[in-house]
Amino acid sequence: MTSVLLSLIGVFLGLLITGLPFGILMTGIGVISLAGVVVNNAIVLIDYIGQLRNRGLAIREALIRACTVRFRPVMLTAITTILGLIPMATGVSFDFIRLRWDIGGESSQWWGPMAVAVIFGLAVATVLTLGVVPTLYSLIESWRTGFRRIHGR
Repeated sequence: MTSVLLSLIGVFLGLLITGLPFGILMTGIGVISLAGVVVNNAIVLIDYIGQLRNRGLAIREALIRACTVRFRPVMLTAITTILGLIPMATGVSFDFIRLRWDIGGESSQWWGPMAVAVIFGLAVATVLTLGVVPTLYSLIESWRTGFRRIHGR
């Protein structure tokens, strides 16, 4: 859930940079779809950390190896999504009936804020997820270990 909050930093930053308003409908849909991708990336990372811990790796080694191994799939997911949404965010499309490029069509005003929200949110959240999620995992494990020592469990 931390990744979703981190993605909102990127959403608001992207809307500020592009000067677009936060439209409840389309930007909200962008945030919801963004949350799905970002949570999936965090789950992939946390699941692999858990698998490595179950194999007997120490927490530090598991975190480093998981971030190293899962870096490529997480980045590929983010990059392909961002590249796929750039035409929608910029308003560039191809009119197949007239066989010409259309820049700034009517639909770009409707879909643009959603695409900008996903692009910037995903870019920021991907970078922060690869750094913040392992750090939080390490902190939580440290607290659990300390709690077990104090209470003898």
